[in-house]
Amino acid sequence: QVRLVESGGGLVQPGGSLRLSCAASGIIFPIYAMGWYRQAPGKQRELVATINSGGSTNYADSVKGRFTISRDNAKNTVYLQMNSLKPEDTAVYYCNSRSAQWAWGQGTQVTVSS
Repeated sequence: QVRLVESGGGLVQPGGSLRLSCAASGIIFPIYAMGWYRQAPGKQRELVATINSGGSTNYADSVKGRFTISRDNAKNTVYLQMNSLKPEDTAVYYCNSRSAQWAWGQGTQVTVSS
């Protein structure tokens, strides 16, 4: 059974930084392309960053240049470093495979506000 546990969210001022972590279990983690998603109140969940098994990354235009996705296959963990945060980045952040094939975890709340 696949389990995804996100952590690292919190309240931060505009311009601040956060680092999110997602620990995965129940899968052969290194072979999967992974993604970070977010869902803001009243909006659909969106894919913001992906990283494939070889380490190649892609980003939504809204976060390009500010967010960095990375992975540690030894720890079965994917990270999202978020810099220069904006109020519009406020959302619950989730990880999943790039194709969102697994049940969603609980997510981690990121609130950007002064």
